[in-house]
Amino acid sequence: MILPRLPSLLSMNSPKILITHASAGSGHTKAAEAVYSYLKAHNPEARVTFLNVLDKTNGIFKTGYVQGYNFLVNSFPELWGAGFALSSSALFKKTVKVINNSVERINSGRFFDFLKAENFDVIVSAHFLSSWAAAFMKKTKKIQSRVVTVVTDFDVHPFWVNSGTDDYIAGSEFTRGRLVSLGVEPERIHTFGIPVSEKFLLPMNRKEMCRKNGLNENEFTVLLITGSFGSGPIEDILTILQGQAQIIVVCARNKRLYDELVSKQCPMVKILGFVDNINELMACSDLIITKPGGLTISESMVMELPPVFISAIPGQETGNVRFLANQGVGTYIKDVVNVRDIVLDYKGHPEKLAAIKTRICGIKKPNAVKDIADLILK
Repeated sequence: MILPRLPSLLSMNSPKILITHASAGSGHTKAAEAVYSYLKAHNPEARVTFLNVLDKTNGIFKTGYVQGYNFLVNSFPELWGAGFALSSSALFKKTVKVINNSVERINSGRFFDFLKAENFDVIVSAHFLSSWAAAFMKKTKKIQSRVVTVVTDFDVHPFWVNSGTDDYIAGSEFTRGRLVSLGVEPERIHTFGIPVSEKFLLPMNRKEMCRKNGLNENEFTVLLITGSFGSGPIEDILTILQGQAQIIVVCARNKRLYDELVSKQCPMVKILGFVDNINELMACSDLIITKPGGLTISESMVMELPPVFISAIPGQETGNVRFLANQGVGTYIKDVVNVRDIVLDYKGHPEKLAAIKTRICGIKKPNAVKDIADLILK
């Protein structure tokens, strides 16, 4: 007779952990995945669950939440920015937060029931929706879990701050200061950085990576990517830079853009769709032109890749730009006609790139995911 395999004593005694996020913006998901993957790889006995909080909400609410966010940030970013500013203002932030939390409470019943039923020891959240829900359950004594919030941008919207949260993970000292200004006790804040996948920490040789990805290692190389939607003025930038540098264009899920650019057969241009080797492409590059999302910034910082920013979403991403500008890292382009001069300036003055890399080394936090995991397991 074959006996069923019983869990080891180590597994039974290890903490029960939930890593949660919301699928509205890829950065939240990537941050949560980084923590989850690290825990699974380095603590195989850990009892870790990975969850999109929207999967435990009303179906109509989930669809509206994701599609509404995508529609606003891609089609009406100014409207999104106005809402961000209104909900952050001293005059309206409390009222807006009460209304927002009331709507989320109505639609989050399944998530509340899930938290009570599973009785997690630690809940780690990389999105303000799941952070609020877990903190609300803790504050109302429905659960006793330790609640850890991972802020995924360098600036902080008030929605991230909730009574009932035990620990906050901040991306920088600037982020820490913003949390304190919003009423968070300093001892609850851990300035570990925004967690990125371990693959960005692997040593990579530029020559080998260029050979692997069909690129010329001796050419000044620009990586052009604008997130999972492949939105923004990619075609315009490519037209302006064509012939001035070797260019890697990542179209992500934008199939129309991919097909159109491939059909042009531009020399010294590599057109890619959705990829999972951004770390390799960064290792091949001298400069990245991208949207200033918190995760993309953290990934490029770990890789010591100087950034040029475009198409910032008003609110969280413009806050990220301000943070980096204060550190002397990154250039924000409001008008793409300026991109050629900026790229050629960097190409012709390698000492400027070297100076930026030095400043990056002063602010990057490559150990973020390990430090967060150690805090969770403490």
